[in-house]
Amino acid sequence: MGSKKTFSILLAASLLISYDAAFSAVSQGEKIVYNVSPAGTAKYEDMGLIDYQGRKYWLVTFRTELAGFSDLEKIYADPKTNLPLIVEREISWPLSKERLIEEYDPQKNSLVIRKFTNDKLAEEYRYKSDSPYQNAVLLPFYLRRVDNLKVGWSMVVRLQEVFTVTLVGIEDVKVNDNKITAYHFTSKPDKFEVWISKDKDRLPVLIKGTVGCSMSMQSHTAGL
Repeated sequence: MGSKKTFSILLAASLLISYDAAFSAVSQGEKIVYNVSPAGTAKYEDMGLIDYQGRKYWLVTFRTELAGFSDLEKIYADPKTNLPLIVEREISWPLSKERLIEEYDPQKNSLVIRKFTNDKLAEEYRYKSDSPYQNAVLLPFYLRRVDNLKVGWSMVVRLQEVFTVTLVGIEDVKVNDNKITAYHFTSKPDKFEVWISKDKDRLPVLIKGTVGCSMSMQSHTAGL
């Protein structure tokens, strides 16, 4: 359970987004593999635009593999606003499995999370706020397309906790023995630091949580 909470905090660290950015985030076929500290891997994959439940979505998958734990997230987002709408999660532990369905309603600023065990509803959580909820996995890939970033830029973002994210500098950071010039973001409350490469790809190359775990980019395959 400790690893699960730790990784959830790490992903929640990625609360970075600009609501004013008008663009399509879709890059079908793009893949990014991360090393997860202390021992694990994660893989992001852009599946492009798909038809699901009678409408068109932008689909992203994110699979995390840690010792004794795996988590596959299928994230269905609005291709026009890039806001999350549905997230399906399959979580496996050595002796158990869980299935979570997250339903986002940006119009009502609401989020419903349902947990299923053996295909039966076990728990349900409902959240309501004054702004749309974000999905932690999706957000750093949204941030990379924000234009005209300058040191001092900041904004407020909501997951189940509210964060103020600030661009504190542009610096060289070491990622798996490679030196990368990157935008360096911090959060308030102090939960994370994120580095986004300062190049045409704007890749989320490094995420560090205050609990001591981190994600560093291992490889990147460009999409369409």
